[in-house]
Amino acid sequence: MKRNATLRNRSGSKPSSRRYKYTRVLDNRKHPIRGLWRRNQSFLARISVEAEDGRKNVKWVPLKAKTGAEAQEEFRTLLVERSENRLRHIGRSPTFHEFYEKTYLPMLTASGKKPDTITTEKTHYKRWQKALGHLRLDKIRPSHIQDTLNKLRARRSPRTCNVALVCLRHVLKAAKRDGYLKAMPTEDIAWQRTDKKARRLFTLAEIESVCAAGFNPHFVEGRLARPDEKDKAQPLKNAQQLADYLRFLAYTGAREQEALRVRWADVDFERKLACIGADADTKNREARHVDFNPELETHLKAMHARRAPDSQWLFPSPQRGEHDERARTFRESLRLARKAAGLDKFGFHDCRHAFVSYAVMSGVDFMTIARWVGHKDGGILIGKVYGHLSNEHAQAQAARLNFGPALAVMPQAATA
Repeated sequence: MKRNATLRNRSGSKPSSRRYKYTRVLDNRKHPIRGLWRRNQSFLARISVEAEDGRKNVKWVPLKAKTGAEAQEEFRTLLVERSENRLRHIGRSPTFHEFYEKTYLPMLTASGKKPDTITTEKTHYKRWQKALGHLRLDKIRPSHIQDTLNKLRARRSPRTCNVALVCLRHVLKAAKRDGYLKAMPTEDIAWQRTDKKARRLFTLAEIESVCAAGFNPHFVEGRLARPDEKDKAQPLKNAQQLADYLRFLAYTGAREQEALRVRWADVDFERKLACIGADADTKNREARHVDFNPELETHLKAMHARRAPDSQWLFPSPQRGEHDERARTFRESLRLARKAAGLDKFGFHDCRHAFVSYAVMSGVDFMTIARWVGHKDGGILIGKVYGHLSNEHAQAQAARLNFGPALAVMPQAATA
């Protein structure tokens, strides 16, 4: 008969379980320390915590201490954390998968983030689920995270790795807030270095060439016409609206979707202001005002003179029917127009880049530009990204400096 099955020792009695019992930890005077116990060579703290319903429950907290002195110090820390309402989570933490599905995902859905942002986070979560989903939150180590990032880096760009790390940090921050983590396991994870490519500056003349291309007969059935189809070629159906849209982007620095949501009620011709994001649906969730520059004022007046009388939008949808709806995108029209103009790399964001670049080269202070384009840093990012344009412009202006007729060479003082 197996020894474990009989549970008997050599004397025939049940083996003593005394070594598994809880014993009090004594201080230097051999007095028991209240709330501090020892069991099987491990130290534990017996502490009362308040549950969500207001009742107090007694919990046993395993300590990391190896000696009695260390156990006393750790126990004191526990009591301080409890008094400051930042006591660590006691009990088994949920797995990464459980916490995401039950806690973080509902919070993410109700956060008000843009649908594309939510989709991106969900995509990256699927990657983390394979590596961390089975682990309890307090068991996630930096090595788990780094190994997953190394595997991802072998297939994807450094930027993708950084975005994946950002999404993971969002989940772990929520876990820390709920008391499941004392420290973030991502703290010592280094960000991947990304090669920052300088964005090409498209001039206003090039932007105008894209606008003009839409009015020319280059297109047949949603594509560029072939040489043998020139007699069938037509301009873009929404050539005027595309041109208005590109010019509005270039004269305001608005982002693609921000501009599509502007209403005529957001344009104040008396105060010479255009409100971007009046519905607070912007990147930083705040509205901003762009002061009229001469080109913007002229353009908006021309648009207002030929505005659709049945729409409140600057860019109404051509398929709105009886419902006043805004246009959703001009991407397909831009793809055709830029190809016809020979500028395949041109995009909507290049209009914003052009606006900021010309503002810098015109000597507008960075703080004002930041306010126009919706940066909350007071112009720091403008200075980092576009500061070189200001230097080049200043040097070009310095080269033009004229001191008048040439002055006679002044005699130099004799040197000893």
